[in-house]
Amino acid sequence: MKTLVIVESPTKAKTISRFLGKDFIVESSYGHIRDLPSSTLGVDVEHDFEPKYVVPRKASAQVKKLKELAKKADEIILATDEDREGEAIAWHLAQALQLGTRNLKPETQKAKKQDSGIKRIVFHEITKKAIEHALQHPREIDTHLVDAQQARRVLDRLVGYKLSPFLWKKIVRGLSAGRVQSVAVRLVVDREREIEKFKPQEYWSIAAHFDPPAPGEHEFTAFLAKENGKQLDKIAVTSQKQAEDIVADLTGASYAVQSVEKKETKRTPLPPFITSTLQQAASQRLGYGARQTMRLAQQLYETGLITYMRTDSVNLSADAISAAHDYIVSAFGSSYALGYARTYKTKSKGAQEAHEAIRPTDVTRAPQDTKQKLDAQQQKVYQLIWQRFLATQMPEALFDATAVDIESKGNRNSYIFHATGSVLLFDGFLKVYPIKTEDMLLPELVKGQKLSLHKLEPKQHFTEPPPRYSEASLIKMLEKNGIGRPSTYAPILGAIQERNYVQKNETKRFQPTEMGLTVTDMLVEHFPDIVNIMFTAEMEEKLDHIAEGKTKWIPTIRAFYEPFEKHLETKYKTVEKQTVEETTNEICEKCGKSMVVKNGRFGKFIACSGFPECRNTKQLPENTLGIKCPSCKEGDLIQRRSKRGKVFYGCGAYPKCNFALWDRPAGDTCPTCGSMMVEKGKNIICSNKECASYKKE
Repeated sequence: MKTLVIVESPTKAKTISRFLGKDFIVESSYGHIRDLPSSTLGVDVEHDFEPKYVVPRKASAQVKKLKELAKKADEIILATDEDREGEAIAWHLAQALQLGTRNLKPETQKAKKQDSGIKRIVFHEITKKAIEHALQHPREIDTHLVDAQQARRVLDRLVGYKLSPFLWKKIVRGLSAGRVQSVAVRLVVDREREIEKFKPQEYWSIAAHFDPPAPGEHEFTAFLAKENGKQLDKIAVTSQKQAEDIVADLTGASYAVQSVEKKETKRTPLPPFITSTLQQAASQRLGYGARQTMRLAQQLYETGLITYMRTDSVNLSADAISAAHDYIVSAFGSSYALGYARTYKTKSKGAQEAHEAIRPTDVTRAPQDTKQKLDAQQQKVYQLIWQRFLATQMPEALFDATAVDIESKGNRNSYIFHATGSVLLFDGFLKVYPIKTEDMLLPELVKGQKLSLHKLEPKQHFTEPPPRYSEASLIKMLEKNGIGRPSTYAPILGAIQERNYVQKNETKRFQPTEMGLTVTDMLVEHFPDIVNIMFTAEMEEKLDHIAEGKTKWIPTIRAFYEPFEKHLETKYKTVEKQTVEETTNEICEKCGKSMVVKNGRFGKFIACSGFPECRNTKQLPENTLGIKCPSCKEGDLIQRRSKRGKVFYGCGAYPKCNFALWDRPAGDTCPTCGSMMVEKGKNIICSNKECASYKKE
């Protein structure tokens, strides 16, 4: 008897096959084997939004292979991932391979039993124990999850394929709109507008630097906190004159300790990782983008090192907590182990509590034991996950915190200066998951003690605008507002960059492009629901209700689409086309017509006004770096964008010369090999990785 097990990844198939016997054949579908067609809408809006699925050309050979294997198998097990996407892949496999459900639509398939030869299993980790447990507890395909995934796919297809042509007609061809991505772009645009409108406000701080109060002690600093008993906020002192008046009033004043408060404070470890917090931590600590992080986490999951990485639950299994306790005692001693199991409450909207947080499958597999098996990037992500999980079952870090108020009476007013300090007493969880802390020592002080002032230092400051979003903070904002789900954060951030609606600046913060501003303004004015945060979050909740079997997907889509379609028809008639061209004095050397500046999908460029008869285009002068191409010695290097929207630097003589670099050219050549020197972070290095002078950051 032969059993065919189908998963979606060849790496996952290889790992699972290690735990199964010779009677099992484990094969991969290589992801989705059916999808909506790329060239047409693929949704029959006249007949209950029925999707028209096709087998992509790249999947046809694998589908044929799976069909042949299925014919020979006595039993078929669908072991795709446990989320909606994995459930949909399993359903599509059953449909395409004709495994007994080919005549059933997901929305009508209720409690009907599938053919006895088909089983669906799920597991949160790829370990022998988890696989064996899953095989003992097979279930049917959860059609509610399939419905939810299908509803999302159809909804996004309707928005994208209906609204994008509107943008082509009213702005410029090649643009696209997305139900969730457009909201993410709006967040970036709104933040940029906040920054533009922000007016810095001047304020002053006044620091009192005191001499060491006793031999062997050290000097310390306190800051003005109260005037005549009134608490002063951060911007209470608003001018240099006000600051100088306070300093003048304190001329010759004496200083004495009014109060000393000492207490022990604790710092609790953060919850174990969920998808969003892993992406945020990897961005902040490792500098990895969301897509990169998820690719690496997927690899770790498929090789059996971590649990499933698309989750929004902070739950941990009792077995995992017990294993962590035993490991902590053996590795660090009983003082670093808890006498109880620490649990966390999930805060994200719509979290699936039945799932588990991201953790190592075997906590005894410490990072130092995986160095030989993993590449450098995989190792860093594994170490981050391992440390975060272990920290959750370790004691709080303890600090000795001191707060001191120092009183001084000026010629006119009385003042209180405040100083704080803290000293780490016990590192606790910080032993495995370091968080930036710094001892701020205060000398031993007692109430009534006289102090000697070294100097008063007034200092000017200005309030700062809200920061632009980083990948980490944008994901956090999406999660906070219930926009998207664990599997969608990375694709959202990738899509808005590939479409050139946002770009990362030199500090790796998101800024909207001119096209991003134009498209967002158009959508906000004419399709406010599409880019409304609350509307999008409510739609996510409706998709969750479909997944839970509370509502049907077709009425949900119809309730959105019918008013949307009518509104779109009206806007086609009433909205004027925006002019996105600027005149220039330049004449086209090919046809003699004037050249104009156009705003395309990937930014501005110069083009012939005689388009489409004449297709002459040029880069804008500001994109030219003023550096000759080191390859052909003729063209200038210019800043360009790839089809995915990523900036690169290529020769202006392309396609005659195809020289290109991802890093910005510095203008000099390497003294060792003659290659172009490039900017890499704060360093100038050789672009040739084979060069002896090349060095990694």
